[in-house]
Amino acid sequence: MGFRILVKVCEAGIASSQMRLNHKKLWMAIGKHFSCTTMSRTILKDSPNAALNKTLLNKYLDLPQPDNAIQAKYIWIDGTGEGIRSKTRTLDFIPKHPSELPEWTYDGSSTYQADGSNSDIYLQPVAIYRDPIRRGNNKLVLCETYNSDRTPTASNQRNKANEAMEAVKDQEPWFGIEQEYTLLDFDKRPLGWPRNGFPGPQGPYYCGVGADRVCGREIVEAHYRACLYAGVKIAGTNAEVMPSQWEFQVGPCVGISAGDDLWIARFLLHRIAEEFGVIVTLDPKPVEGSWNGAGAHTNFSTKPMRANNGIVEIERAIERLSKRHPYHIQAYDPRGGKDNERRLTGKCETSSIHDFSAGVADRTASIRIPRGVAEDKKGYLEDRRPSSNCDPYSVCNALIRTCILNE
Repeated sequence: MGFRILVKVCEAGIASSQMRLNHKKLWMAIGKHFSCTTMSRTILKDSPNAALNKTLLNKYLDLPQPDNAIQAKYIWIDGTGEGIRSKTRTLDFIPKHPSELPEWTYDGSSTYQADGSNSDIYLQPVAIYRDPIRRGNNKLVLCETYNSDRTPTASNQRNKANEAMEAVKDQEPWFGIEQEYTLLDFDKRPLGWPRNGFPGPQGPYYCGVGADRVCGREIVEAHYRACLYAGVKIAGTNAEVMPSQWEFQVGPCVGISAGDDLWIARFLLHRIAEEFGVIVTLDPKPVEGSWNGAGAHTNFSTKPMRANNGIVEIERAIERLSKRHPYHIQAYDPRGGKDNERRLTGKCETSSIHDFSAGVADRTASIRIPRGVAEDKKGYLEDRRPSSNCDPYSVCNALIRTCILNE
Protein backbone atom coordinates (compact mmCIF):
# COMPACT_ATOMS: atom_id res chain seq x y z
CA MET A 1 0.00 0.00 0.00
CA GLY A 2 1.45 3.41 -0.91
CA PHE A 3 2.11 6.15 1.63
CA ARG A 4 -0.62 8.53 0.35
CA ILE A 5 -3.21 5.75 0.55
CA LEU A 6 -2.15 4.90 4.09
CA VAL A 7 -2.56 8.49 5.22
CA LYS A 8 -5.97 8.83 3.57
CA VAL A 9 -7.19 5.63 5.20
CA CYS A 10 -6.05 6.74 8.65
CA GLU A 11 -7.36 10.28 8.35
CA ALA A 12 -10.76 8.99 7.25
CA GLY A 13 -10.94 6.82 10.36
CA ILE A 14 -10.45 3.14 10.85
CA ALA A 15 -13.75 1.70 9.76
CA SER A 16 -13.64 -2.06 10.07
CA SER A 17 -12.94 -4.14 13.17
CA GLN A 18 -10.08 -5.81 11.37
CA MET A 19 -8.49 -2.42 10.68
CA ARG A 20 -8.96 -1.48 14.34
CA LEU A 21 -6.92 -4.51 15.27
CA ASN A 22 -4.23 -3.60 12.77
CA HIS A 23 -4.06 0.18 13.19
CA LYS A 24 -0.81 0.03 15.16
CA LYS A 25 0.81 -2.04 12.43
CA LEU A 26 -0.53 0.44 9.91
CA TRP A 27 1.13 3.35 11.63
CA MET A 28 4.37 1.43 11.98
CA ALA A 29 4.29 1.05 8.21
CA ILE A 30 3.79 4.78 7.84
CA GLY A 31 6.81 5.35 10.09
CA LYS A 32 8.99 3.47 7.62
CA HIS A 33 7.97 5.87 4.87
CA PHE A 34 7.80 9.03 6.92
CA SER A 35 10.82 9.96 9.03
CA CYS A 36 10.37 11.65 12.42
CA THR A 37 12.26 14.72 11.21
CA THR A 38 9.92 15.25 8.26
CA MET A 39 6.88 14.64 10.43
CA SER A 40 8.10 17.19 12.99
CA ARG A 41 8.37 19.89 10.36
CA THR A 42 4.74 19.26 9.46
CA ILE A 43 3.21 18.98 12.90
CA LEU A 44 5.01 22.01 14.30
CA LYS A 45 3.71 24.37 11.65
CA ASP A 46 1.26 25.90 14.17
CA SER A 47 4.00 26.68 16.70
CA PRO A 48 4.95 30.39 16.57
CA ASN A 49 8.42 29.61 17.91
CA ALA A 50 9.05 26.97 15.25
CA ALA A 51 8.15 29.48 12.56
CA LEU A 52 10.67 32.12 13.68
CA ASN A 53 14.05 32.37 11.97
CA LYS A 54 16.38 31.78 14.90
CA THR A 55 19.52 32.59 12.92
CA LEU A 56 18.61 36.30 12.98
CA LEU A 57 19.19 36.37 16.74
CA ASN A 58 22.91 35.68 16.25
CA LYS A 59 23.32 39.11 14.60
CA TYR A 60 22.61 40.62 18.01
CA LEU A 61 24.09 38.01 20.35
CA ASP A 62 27.36 38.46 18.44
CA LEU A 63 27.48 42.16 19.34
CA PRO A 64 30.27 43.03 21.82
CA GLN A 65 29.01 43.10 25.40
CA PRO A 66 30.45 45.75 27.77
CA ASP A 67 32.60 44.32 30.55
CA ASN A 68 30.58 46.17 33.16
CA ALA A 69 27.17 44.97 31.90
CA ILE A 70 26.39 41.38 32.89
CA GLN A 71 22.97 39.83 32.24
CA ALA A 72 21.72 37.82 35.21
CA LYS A 73 18.58 35.74 34.66
CA TYR A 74 16.80 35.21 37.98
CA ILE A 75 14.90 31.88 38.04
CA TRP A 76 12.29 30.71 40.55
CA ILE A 77 9.46 28.22 41.15
CA ASP A 78 5.94 29.61 40.94
CA GLY A 79 2.92 28.87 43.13
CA THR A 80 2.03 25.65 41.33
CA GLY A 81 5.16 24.03 42.72
CA GLU A 82 6.24 22.91 39.25
CA GLY A 83 6.10 25.96 36.99
CA ILE A 84 9.33 27.88 36.35
CA ARG A 85 9.51 31.67 35.94
CA SER A 86 12.43 33.96 35.10
CA LYS A 87 13.40 37.56 34.39
CA THR A 88 16.69 39.32 33.70
CA ARG A 89 18.54 42.26 35.21
CA THR A 90 21.84 43.95 34.37
CA LEU A 91 24.72 43.83 36.86
CA ASP A 92 27.88 45.96 36.78
CA PHE A 93 30.08 43.13 38.10
CA ILE A 94 30.64 39.42 37.60
CA PRO A 95 29.13 37.61 40.60
CA LYS A 96 31.18 34.82 42.17
CA HIS A 97 28.84 33.86 45.01
CA PRO A 98 25.05 34.14 45.51
CA SER A 99 25.56 36.41 48.53
CA GLU A 100 27.00 39.08 46.19
CA LEU A 101 23.80 39.27 44.15
CA PRO A 102 21.11 41.83 44.93
CA GLU A 103 17.76 40.75 46.28
CA TRP A 104 14.87 41.39 43.88
CA THR A 105 11.07 41.24 43.81
CA TYR A 106 8.36 40.19 41.37
CA ASP A 107 4.57 40.27 41.04
CA GLY A 108 3.39 37.26 43.02
CA SER A 109 -0.24 37.91 42.07
CA SER A 110 0.68 36.77 38.55
CA THR A 111 2.42 33.57 39.72
CA TYR A 112 -0.28 32.20 42.09
CA GLN A 113 1.66 33.36 45.15
CA ALA A 114 0.07 36.61 46.36
CA ASP A 115 -2.92 38.93 46.17
CA GLY A 116 -2.81 42.06 44.04
CA SER A 117 -3.13 44.23 47.14
CA ASN A 118 0.16 42.87 48.52
CA SER A 119 1.83 41.36 45.50
CA ASP A 120 5.59 41.78 45.94
CA ILE A 121 7.45 38.51 46.53
CA TYR A 122 11.16 38.54 47.37
CA LEU A 123 13.75 36.70 45.29
CA GLN A 124 16.75 35.54 47.29
CA PRO A 125 19.65 34.21 45.12
CA VAL A 126 20.94 30.81 46.27
CA ALA A 127 22.94 29.38 43.34
CA ILE A 128 24.77 30.68 40.24
CA TYR A 129 25.32 28.94 36.90
CA ARG A 130 26.88 29.92 33.61
CA ASP A 131 24.32 30.96 31.00
CA PRO A 132 24.57 28.65 27.93
CA ILE A 133 22.09 30.76 25.95
CA ARG A 134 23.77 34.18 26.28
CA ARG A 135 27.22 32.80 27.18
CA GLY A 136 30.14 35.08 28.03
CA ASN A 137 30.07 36.27 31.63
CA ASN A 138 26.28 36.12 31.81
CA LYS A 139 24.67 34.07 34.56
CA LEU A 140 21.65 31.99 35.53
CA VAL A 141 20.62 32.73 39.12
CA LEU A 142 18.45 30.25 41.01
CA CYS A 143 16.38 31.91 43.73
CA GLU A 144 14.27 31.05 46.76
CA THR A 145 11.00 32.95 47.17
CA TYR A 146 9.80 34.76 50.31
CA ASN A 147 6.57 36.48 51.27
CA SER A 148 6.38 40.14 52.28
CA ASP A 149 6.87 39.13 55.95
CA ARG A 150 10.05 37.25 54.95
CA THR A 151 8.56 33.80 55.54
CA PRO A 152 9.13 31.20 52.80
CA THR A 153 6.35 30.98 50.22
CA ALA A 154 4.32 27.76 50.13
CA SER A 155 6.23 26.64 47.03
CA ASN A 156 9.64 27.30 48.63
CA GLN A 157 10.44 23.70 49.58
CA ARG A 158 14.17 24.40 49.40
CA ASN A 159 14.23 26.27 52.69
CA LYS A 160 12.97 23.30 54.73
CA ALA A 161 15.10 20.81 52.76
CA ASN A 162 18.25 22.84 53.36
CA GLU A 163 17.59 22.81 57.12
CA ALA A 164 17.50 19.01 56.99
CA MET A 165 20.65 18.85 54.85
CA GLU A 166 22.56 21.02 57.31
CA ALA A 167 21.48 18.81 60.19
CA VAL A 168 22.93 15.66 58.55
CA LYS A 169 25.86 17.02 56.56
CA ASP A 170 28.26 14.75 58.46
CA GLN A 171 26.45 11.84 56.78
CA GLU A 172 27.31 13.24 53.32
CA PRO A 173 23.93 12.44 51.71
CA TRP A 174 24.18 11.79 47.97
CA PHE A 175 21.31 12.02 45.52
CA GLY A 176 20.99 10.98 41.89
CA ILE A 177 17.70 11.89 40.22
CA GLU A 178 16.46 10.32 36.97
CA GLN A 179 14.23 12.93 35.30
CA GLU A 180 11.81 11.48 32.74
CA TYR A 181 9.87 13.81 30.45
CA THR A 182 7.82 13.76 27.25
CA LEU A 183 8.15 15.96 24.17
CA LEU A 184 4.89 17.30 22.73
CA ASP A 185 4.06 19.03 19.48
CA PHE A 186 2.05 22.23 19.52
CA ASP A 187 -1.33 20.49 19.72
CA LYS A 188 -0.16 18.65 22.86
CA ARG A 189 0.28 15.20 21.25
CA PRO A 190 3.57 13.38 21.87
CA LEU A 191 6.04 14.58 19.26
CA GLY A 192 5.95 12.45 16.10
CA TRP A 193 2.85 10.47 17.06
CA PRO A 194 0.29 10.07 14.24
CA ARG A 195 -2.71 12.38 14.39
CA ASN A 196 -5.31 9.62 14.02
CA GLY A 197 -3.79 6.64 15.74
CA PHE A 198 -0.88 5.38 17.78
CA PRO A 199 2.71 4.37 17.17
CA GLY A 200 3.65 0.71 17.39
CA PRO A 201 3.61 -0.94 20.83
CA GLN A 202 6.38 -0.29 23.34
CA GLY A 203 9.50 -2.36 22.93
CA PRO A 204 11.82 -0.86 20.30
CA TYR A 205 11.97 2.69 21.66
CA TYR A 206 13.92 2.37 24.93
CA CYS A 207 17.51 3.48 24.23
CA GLY A 208 16.55 3.17 20.56
CA VAL A 209 18.33 4.46 17.47
CA GLY A 210 16.72 5.34 14.16
CA ALA A 211 14.09 7.71 12.77
CA ASP A 212 11.34 5.12 13.29
CA ARG A 213 12.25 4.69 16.97
CA VAL A 214 13.21 8.08 18.42
CA CYS A 215 12.06 11.65 17.92
CA GLY A 216 13.52 14.91 19.22
CA ARG A 217 17.12 13.82 19.74
CA GLU A 218 18.31 17.29 18.65
CA ILE A 219 16.64 18.78 21.73
CA VAL A 220 18.16 16.12 23.98
CA GLU A 221 21.69 16.70 22.68
CA ALA A 222 21.37 20.49 22.88
CA HIS A 223 20.09 20.22 26.45
CA TYR A 224 22.90 17.86 27.48
CA ARG A 225 25.60 20.22 26.21
CA ALA A 226 23.88 23.26 27.74
CA CYS A 227 23.79 21.57 31.16
CA LEU A 228 27.49 20.72 30.95
CA TYR A 229 28.30 24.33 30.03
CA ALA A 230 26.10 25.73 32.82
CA GLY A 231 27.76 23.61 35.50
CA VAL A 232 24.84 21.28 36.14
CA LYS A 233 26.06 17.86 37.26
CA ILE A 234 24.28 15.96 34.50
CA ALA A 235 25.26 12.29 34.48
CA GLY A 236 23.66 11.01 31.28
CA THR A 237 20.59 10.67 29.08
CA ASN A 238 18.60 8.06 27.17
CA ALA A 239 15.44 7.50 25.16
CA GLU A 240 12.69 6.03 27.34
CA VAL A 241 10.16 3.20 26.92
CA MET A 242 7.32 5.29 25.48
CA PRO A 243 8.11 6.93 22.12
CA SER A 244 8.91 10.68 22.42
CA GLN A 245 9.73 10.16 26.09
CA TRP A 246 13.29 10.80 27.31
CA GLU A 247 15.29 10.84 30.50
CA PHE A 248 18.30 12.69 31.85
CA GLN A 249 20.07 12.03 35.12
CA VAL A 250 21.48 14.55 37.59
CA GLY A 251 24.04 13.48 40.18
CA PRO A 252 25.48 12.15 42.25
CA CYS A 253 25.08 15.47 44.06
CA VAL A 254 25.76 16.20 47.71
CA GLY A 255 22.94 17.69 49.75
CA ILE A 256 20.84 20.58 48.48
CA SER A 257 22.75 20.86 45.18
CA ALA A 258 20.73 17.91 43.80
CA GLY A 259 17.56 20.00 43.84
CA ASP A 260 19.36 23.10 42.59
CA ASP A 261 20.89 21.29 39.63
CA LEU A 262 17.64 19.55 38.70
CA TRP A 263 15.62 22.77 38.68
CA ILE A 264 18.20 24.52 36.49
CA ALA A 265 18.29 21.47 34.19
CA ARG A 266 14.48 21.64 33.91
CA PHE A 267 14.63 25.35 33.13
CA LEU A 268 17.18 24.74 30.36
CA LEU A 269 15.10 21.88 28.95
CA HIS A 270 12.01 24.08 28.63
CA ARG A 271 14.08 26.98 27.29
CA ILE A 272 15.83 24.91 24.61
CA ALA A 273 12.65 23.12 23.54
CA GLU A 274 11.13 26.59 23.13
CA GLU A 275 13.73 27.27 20.45
CA PHE A 276 12.49 24.25 18.49
CA GLY A 277 8.82 25.11 18.98
CA VAL A 278 8.37 21.95 21.05
CA ILE A 279 6.62 21.63 24.43
CA VAL A 280 8.07 19.66 27.33
CA THR A 281 5.67 18.02 29.77
CA LEU A 282 6.55 16.49 33.13
CA ASP A 283 3.08 14.93 33.41
CA PRO A 284 3.51 11.57 35.21
CA LYS A 285 1.02 9.87 32.85
CA PRO A 286 0.91 11.87 29.61
CA VAL A 287 -0.91 9.11 27.69
CA GLU A 288 -3.52 6.88 29.32
CA GLY A 289 -3.50 3.14 28.77
CA SER A 290 -0.64 0.67 28.38
CA TRP A 291 2.01 3.36 27.90
CA ASN A 292 4.71 3.93 30.49
CA GLY A 293 4.31 6.94 32.73
CA ALA A 294 7.11 9.30 33.73
CA GLY A 295 8.90 9.39 37.06
CA ALA A 296 11.84 10.96 38.82
CA HIS A 297 13.43 7.88 40.36
CA THR A 298 15.66 9.10 43.18
CA ASN A 299 18.84 7.29 44.14
CA PHE A 300 19.88 7.95 47.72
CA SER A 301 23.01 7.11 49.70
CA THR A 302 24.74 8.11 52.92
CA LYS A 303 28.33 7.71 54.04
CA PRO A 304 27.49 4.65 56.18
CA MET A 305 25.61 3.08 53.24
CA ARG A 306 28.69 3.43 51.07
CA ALA A 307 31.00 1.89 53.68
CA ASN A 308 31.79 -1.83 53.92
CA ASN A 309 28.66 -3.83 54.81
CA GLY A 310 26.61 -0.68 54.18
CA ILE A 311 23.74 -2.96 53.15
CA VAL A 312 22.78 -3.02 56.83
CA GLU A 313 22.21 0.75 56.73
CA ILE A 314 20.33 0.44 53.45
CA GLU A 315 18.00 -2.18 54.93
CA ARG A 316 17.49 -0.01 58.02
CA ALA A 317 16.51 2.91 55.78
CA ILE A 318 14.06 0.71 53.86
CA GLU A 319 12.48 -0.41 57.12
CA ARG A 320 11.95 3.22 58.11
CA LEU A 321 10.57 4.06 54.67
CA SER A 322 8.07 1.20 54.93
CA LYS A 323 6.52 2.85 58.01
CA ARG A 324 6.04 6.26 56.35
CA HIS A 325 4.72 5.31 52.92
CA PRO A 326 1.70 7.71 53.01
CA TYR A 327 3.95 10.61 54.03
CA HIS A 328 6.28 9.99 51.09
CA ILE A 329 3.42 9.62 48.61
CA GLN A 330 2.19 13.05 49.77
CA ALA A 331 5.67 14.54 49.34
CA TYR A 332 6.44 12.98 45.97
CA ASP A 333 4.21 15.01 43.65
CA PRO A 334 2.94 18.61 43.72
CA ARG A 335 -0.66 17.55 44.29
CA GLY A 336 -0.06 15.34 47.29
CA GLY A 337 -0.24 12.03 45.43
CA LYS A 338 -3.07 12.89 43.02
CA ASP A 339 -0.78 12.89 39.98
CA ASN A 340 0.92 9.68 41.04
CA GLU A 341 -2.46 7.94 41.33
CA ARG A 342 -2.54 7.83 37.54
CA ARG A 343 1.01 6.46 37.31
CA LEU A 344 1.59 4.15 40.30
CA THR A 345 -0.89 1.45 39.29
CA GLY A 346 1.29 -1.62 39.68
CA LYS A 347 1.54 -1.82 35.89
CA CYS A 348 3.99 -0.42 33.32
CA GLU A 349 7.04 -0.88 35.59
CA THR A 350 5.50 0.76 38.67
CA SER A 351 4.52 -0.25 42.18
CA SER A 352 1.03 0.28 43.59
CA ILE A 353 0.49 3.67 45.21
CA HIS A 354 -1.38 1.90 48.03
CA ASP A 355 1.33 -0.57 49.07
CA PHE A 356 5.00 -0.36 50.04
CA SER A 357 7.41 -2.92 48.61
CA ALA A 358 11.13 -3.41 48.17
CA GLY A 359 13.31 -5.85 46.27
CA VAL A 360 16.61 -6.48 44.55
CA ALA A 361 16.57 -5.45 40.86
CA ASP A 362 12.77 -5.14 41.08
CA ARG A 363 11.39 -2.31 38.95
CA THR A 364 7.86 -3.02 40.14
CA ALA A 365 8.80 -2.23 43.76
CA SER A 366 8.60 1.05 45.68
CA ILE A 367 12.29 0.71 46.56
CA ARG A 368 14.76 -1.09 44.32
CA ILE A 369 18.13 -2.32 45.53
CA PRO A 370 20.34 -2.47 42.42
CA ARG A 371 21.85 -5.89 41.69
CA GLY A 372 25.39 -4.55 42.04
CA VAL A 373 24.60 -3.06 45.45
CA ALA A 374 23.26 -6.40 46.71
CA GLU A 375 26.41 -8.14 45.48
CA ASP A 376 28.82 -5.54 46.92
CA LYS A 377 26.76 -5.22 50.11
CA LYS A 378 27.08 -1.44 50.02
CA GLY A 379 26.03 1.56 47.91
CA TYR A 380 22.57 3.10 47.58
CA LEU A 381 18.84 2.52 47.20
CA GLU A 382 16.50 3.71 44.46
CA ASP A 383 13.14 5.21 45.42
CA ARG A 384 10.92 4.70 42.35
CA ARG A 385 7.86 6.52 43.70
CA PRO A 386 8.58 10.21 42.96
CA SER A 387 6.58 11.55 40.02
CA SER A 388 8.26 13.26 37.07
CA ASN A 389 6.81 16.61 38.16
CA CYS A 390 7.91 16.27 41.79
CA ASP A 391 9.72 19.02 43.62
CA PRO A 392 13.18 17.46 44.16
CA TYR A 393 13.63 19.52 47.32
CA SER A 394 10.51 17.90 48.80
CA VAL A 395 11.69 14.41 47.79
CA CYS A 396 15.20 14.84 49.20
CA ASN A 397 13.84 16.42 52.37
CA ALA A 398 11.50 13.47 52.96
CA LEU A 399 14.30 10.94 52.46
CA ILE A 400 16.59 12.75 54.89
CA ARG A 401 13.92 13.12 57.58
CA THR A 402 12.81 9.48 57.36
CA CYS A 403 16.06 7.62 56.69
CA ILE A 404 18.54 9.66 58.76
CA LEU A 405 16.62 11.85 61.23
CA ASN A 406 14.12 8.99 61.81
CA GLU A 407 11.20 11.37 62.22
